[in-house]
Amino acid sequence: MHVYIAGINHRSAPMAIREKIAVGSSIKELIEALELFRPYVPQGIILSTCNRTEIYAVSEDGDSPQKAIQDFLNAQLNLSSSNLSQYVYIYEDQKAIEHLFRVVSGLESQIVGEYEILGQARQALMSAEKSQMVNLPLRYLFNNAIRMGRRVRCITSISKNAVSVSSAAVDLAADIVGDLSRCKVLIIGTGEAGQLAARVAREKGVSQIVMISRTGGRAQAIAGLLDARPSTLEDIELELSQADIVFACAGAPHRLLNVEQISCAMQKHSATPLVIIDIAMPRNVDPVVKQIPNTYLYNLDDLTAICKANRNLREKAIQDAEEMIRVELRKFSAHWQTFESRSTISALMSKAEEIRITQLNKTLKKLPPLSEEQRNNLEAMTKSIVTRILQDPVEYLKSVKDMDNEDVVKQIFKLNQEQHR
Repeated sequence: MHVYIAGINHRSAPMAIREKIAVGSSIKELIEALELFRPYVPQGIILSTCNRTEIYAVSEDGDSPQKAIQDFLNAQLNLSSSNLSQYVYIYEDQKAIEHLFRVVSGLESQIVGEYEILGQARQALMSAEKSQMVNLPLRYLFNNAIRMGRRVRCITSISKNAVSVSSAAVDLAADIVGDLSRCKVLIIGTGEAGQLAARVAREKGVSQIVMISRTGGRAQAIAGLLDARPSTLEDIELELSQADIVFACAGAPHRLLNVEQISCAMQKHSATPLVIIDIAMPRNVDPVVKQIPNTYLYNLDDLTAICKANRNLREKAIQDAEEMIRVELRKFSAHWQTFESRSTISALMSKAEEIRITQLNKTLKKLPPLSEEQRNNLEAMTKSIVTRILQDPVEYLKSVKDMDNEDVVKQIFKLNQEQHR
């Protein structure tokens, strides 16, 4: 059995490429993406965050889904295979498993130790289950990775006082404008990122917060919980003209702020600059906006300095987490062997049981009538014989790493595995 992963992240590809394949992390959005993926690979999971899109698949029959995954990415990105290769990383087997464990433990995040990835991994698995695109090995792999992520955060200090993308965005704004208590903050998006940005801004002294959602009713409900004022996209230019800082973090498939809107707003704006921090993926704000005078636009990739400082603070915890993952991978690999051979073992046990029952019934017909106790004793004896005979072959199949050897076992016993998958 083989595990494959293909993906792009903040290290492998620029934002212009990442946002082309970005998938929302909600179950609805992931299910829609999985429906597009289904014609390429029948079983797979898509893990999507603000800085990565990764596709996981498992092959049980020896056929590699790697090309199918790459074809899907080619279609989504509209790139040739040669151009795609410079952005996409592809891992297989142990390297793929280790990568997933590192991702869910927060070691591969732009901001090391952030918590959001745990929920995103759960959403990815749940979406694949709802789409009936996850088989037992994939479910086992992701559940173990999620457990690993929880343990790393419980045992190490990797998430102690950890920042998030939203809190890093607020820190970036504070570095630019100084005293946040005098600022009016506009937050576009009422999802997890927007709510967290509002909480952090409030903690850092911001008194005026306005929240906008593409759904007016949701903006009103969330703003009420966060002591903010709700508004709508229809009033966006008015709100922009009065804001000092804008956090754009809506899960929209298209730009929400363009040059014309910002230019009109800036004509009514005070002499103070307008700082816009776009942490959405794909981006909410047209990149050309940064050319407007007195307007400063930043995106996810501009959080580098804060992310580096965060990583330096967690260096010891990173080492501890990596050691935990190394230990867990050794254990996981041993259990994973059972998945690689489980269909062969199941077929072998089933065939032996069929033979046992057939021969037992033939023997019983030739014997004089037996008591129930005698029949039970004979049943137990034949089961014991079969179990003892198969014990060594089954243990061998659980430990074998060479698939050619497993194929020999299938041929010797003439096993039909299809019905046992």
